[in-house]
Amino acid sequence: MLKNLKLIDSKFSIVNKVGILTFCRNDIRNALTGSCIINDIIKTVEYINKNNTVSVLIITGEGKAFSSGGNIKEMFKKNTSFSGPVEEVEKKYRYGIQQIPLYMEKIEIPTIAAINGPAVGAGFDLACMCDFRIMSNNAFLAESFINLGIIPGDGGAFFLQKLIGYQKAAELTLTGRKVSASEALELGLILKKVDPNQLLKEAEKFANEIAKKPKNTIRYTKRLLKMGAKLPLKEFLDFCALFQGISHNHKEHKNALKNIKRKK
Repeated sequence: MLKNLKLIDSKFSIVNKVGILTFCRNDIRNALTGSCIINDIIKTVEYINKNNTVSVLIITGEGKAFSSGGNIKEMFKKNTSFSGPVEEVEKKYRYGIQQIPLYMEKIEIPTIAAINGPAVGAGFDLACMCDFRIMSNNAFLAESFINLGIIPGDGGAFFLQKLIGYQKAAELTLTGRKVSASEALELGLILKKVDPNQLLKEAEKFANEIAKKPKNTIRYTKRLLKMGAKLPLKEFLDFCALFQGISHNHKEHKNALKNIKRKK
């Protein structure tokens, strides 16, 4: 654990510019509510954006689950993020679990969800917020809010349809059914499926492939990829020109040219 990054229900490590955030609440299947995991995610993103020592982030779970999303036991209790008048619950969502998509959207580096076990509800949505997903063969995904008589209050309906289109996202959201690793691969929800004992190794291998690239260029490219989905072409090209001007004048570009020349 890094001295200036104190997490409560997760652990964070850095090896060769690859950060690994691991949820450590197997007792509640790494639920995002009823734990400190939301704050752990926020703190990790803030740390990464302020420090260029990390170029890729892997998110995974310890134990049997990636994340069960909302803690169902908490739903039976009073004075939780699920209880109170409409205005109170709305505020709890806005300043609670909805901070996850806001921070995942602003993280400056590529993110990989290493789905070690069930990713359910908000846990599935968190995986969808990542740039890439690598999934264990024995895991499953489920946009299961409807089975509890609630909606994806964390923004899941926004992220899922961006990955697989409206019709399929609507089907998964309105049925709440389970999706196996094989189906997830067919749908394009995940990059690859692997044996459970190979999951982290495969995620680290892919992360290292990206992390060895110039670190500042990685961050600029990630920003452009995000902008490309939102901006009109003219505005997008303006940012491309600006970022390219910065890149051409950066030592990373000069070093890359020297390496190419050296290899010839």
